[in-house]
Amino acid sequence: SGEPIENGVFIIHNGKILAVGNADETDIHANVEVHDVTGMVLMPGLVDTHSHIGGGDGGDRSSPLHPDVRIMDAIDVRSDTFKKARTGGVTVANVMPGSGHLLSGQTIYLKLRNARTIYDMLIPNPDLHDGWAGGIKMANGTNSLRQPPFPGTRAKSAALQRNLFLEAVEYREKIRAAGNDKSKLPPRNLRLEPMVEALDGKRIIHFHTHRHDDILTVLRQQREFGFRVVL
Repeated sequence: SGEPIENGVFIIHNGKILAVGNADETDIHANVEVHDVTGMVLMPGLVDTHSHIGGGDGGDRSSPLHPDVRIMDAIDVRSDTFKKARTGGVTVANVMPGSGHLLSGQTIYLKLRNARTIYDMLIPNPDLHDGWAGGIKMANGTNSLRQPPFPGTRAKSAALQRNLFLEAVEYREKIRAAGNDKSKLPPRNLRLEPMVEALDGKRIIHFHTHRHDDILTVLRQQREFGFRVVL
């Protein structure tokens, strides 16, 4: 942060930034590879916190809630959308399943490297069952009012979401009650597993909302269940 650095020097070693500063004040080591970018501007990479690049899709019309859907299972890392994003300066993206669902699935945080497979882009997070960093994409308000099986009212939307959180609370209590006794663990539930991670603060819920009353509905749910949320 700070004022622009004129006549600047940017030193990188093994993918790590060693120094940034004015050329007259920065120690430049011998035997370095020099790239002259006179007249150009270097800036930090941009982080896109709400992205749909990669050509992936998430939940379908079978349900308005798809917590078990992972966008990482549908991303094409060779999509030209990644090249366009990098051209625009985006180096990290939170890629999420599409819109219109109350919960369209699990997002994935990606480093936009040149990649042959999705594993070349993933960011590790050992605290999550999948082992990769990601959040959850939810929505409410006008965005999710559609024909059945989707809800037709704002109140029904909120009720469906709260019921899912309550299921996750009960599932978490059963896991905690089992303690270290694996024989007492409930069967693994792919719908509720990511919701428990959200309740425990390991996943951030990225919530598509826009109207004033819809925002308050989200905040009421957040106060009730304690999850971390980005509006």
